[in-house]
Amino acid sequence: MSETVYGAIAAAAARWPDRPALHVTAGTAAAYGIAAGDLSYAALLAAADRWAERLVAAGYGPGCRVAVLLENRPGYFALWAGLNRIGASVVPVNPDLRHAELDYLIGHAAPALAVALPERQADVRAAAASAGVALDVIGEADAVPPARPGAAVATDAQEAAVLYTSGTTGAPKGCVLRNDYFLLAGQWYAGLGGLARLGHDGERMLTPLPVFHMNAMAYSFMAMVRVGGCLIALDRFHPRRWWPEVAASGATCMHYLGVMPSILMGMDEAPEERAHSVRFGFGAGVDPALHAPFEARFGFPLVEAWAMTETGAGAVIANAAPDRLVGQASLGRPAGWVATRIVDGSGEDARRGTPGELLVRNGGPDPRAGFFASYWRDAEATEAAWDGGWFHTGDVVRQDAAGRIFFVDRKKNVIRRSGENIAAVEVESVLMRHPAVRAAGVAAVPDAVRGDEVFALLVAEGGTEALARAIADWALGQMAYYKVPGYVAFAEALPLTGTQKIARGDLKRLAVERIGAAGTVDLRDLKKRRVA
Repeated sequence: MSETVYGAIAAAAARWPDRPALHVTAGTAAAYGIAAGDLSYAALLAAADRWAERLVAAGYGPGCRVAVLLENRPGYFALWAGLNRIGASVVPVNPDLRHAELDYLIGHAAPALAVALPERQADVRAAAASAGVALDVIGEADAVPPARPGAAVATDAQEAAVLYTSGTTGAPKGCVLRNDYFLLAGQWYAGLGGLARLGHDGERMLTPLPVFHMNAMAYSFMAMVRVGGCLIALDRFHPRRWWPEVAASGATCMHYLGVMPSILMGMDEAPEERAHSVRFGFGAGVDPALHAPFEARFGFPLVEAWAMTETGAGAVIANAAPDRLVGQASLGRPAGWVATRIVDGSGEDARRGTPGELLVRNGGPDPRAGFFASYWRDAEATEAAWDGGWFHTGDVVRQDAAGRIFFVDRKKNVIRRSGENIAAVEVESVLMRHPAVRAAGVAAVPDAVRGDEVFALLVAEGGTEALARAIADWALGQMAYYKVPGYVAFAEALPLTGTQKIARGDLKRLAVERIGAAGTVDLRDLKKRRVA
């Protein structure tokens, strides 16, 4: 197996030069204003080489990081491969991030350069200025400026990317991911088999998931590179044109988030929904009650899986076996190299069938093989996550007598809305910056479509519906739309513990009670992507 991401792409280009590596659908082309159609492996490699040559000529090389805000465009993959060739790494930027979040990411990751869409370059420059970082920001076709002194900051020679994932204590953590992380993820998916078998004769994998997440980068893209298949990265999930787009793309497999089956099952039946070539869907979080009805209606199985940005293929669980217990939230049995423990609140092994926190590690000689390398600039958090030699996932599961694992709940204070992990403390921190807010407590409340929704209990002067809407409108300019509270209620004080910390259990119960009650403002209609 090739030792780098670029090496894997080069090997695929040598073996299948004319096969499509990437495909842009007509809908995605229209959304982005780019050409529709295929990009071959040979063309992808050539584009990567052009980037590598431009960057080297400007003085960039090993240890440099480049922040990239290009959405799901093919150019993202070409730039990443070019960076990988010269020993530099990519810092993918979620296009929904706004001022406060961009400030943090740019200041924390310390990129040497940023490549961004024209309409977002001013935002990135402003974030760099706010963070006190000297940063050049360019577009894909712009000249590459000379590297500044001290441009190389990464200390791991095999670093391929830094992906930011929500933490539970406020600021997102930067997961340092090495080349082997991506290579092993692609190798794992290519060899998964069962209901998710991938062939070498021209698979076409469709995903609406963003490329700044590990799923699209590590599993979808690298699996296609491994088998000589084509990745069809959509701009996003469009329910009304979903099935026509799936059919027209020729997709043989697709990725999903739990919210997608719920939305698709709620739509009127149409002939297009069975006019596809999809053999399986791969994802997480399908509503157990909809699992079997979805498969019966649309004609293919949904393979539920579990992983985290931190675990990669070092500890991934997928339910691709025939005895997968459809509709029971089963993740299947861990593969032989994945070691697991399920522990109770005291850290002791839980009794079989009893819920507990899932701990994982690689069962081989290196327990961290395939996992993230570290949290950037946070050695303490890295070691805490690996306390006792096991990675602590924060997810609560149970295991049956046959060894199958079932997802139960999340131990961590994370809100999971439409597949996005949202740290409550991060949202609270942003809300507290509003001049009218004296205190803020954020919790998850159930949402029939999106899994969770964000509820905020605020202590503010003059708690009115108008103020709630003004705060939400302001927050939409400070953080990604999905993090903004969908519900706001006001109170004279937050529920606190004896040490003056937010009493999270009391807050969660209060949040559920306040939904639909007088004084709670429903702001879900405001939670939409803002076009720059």
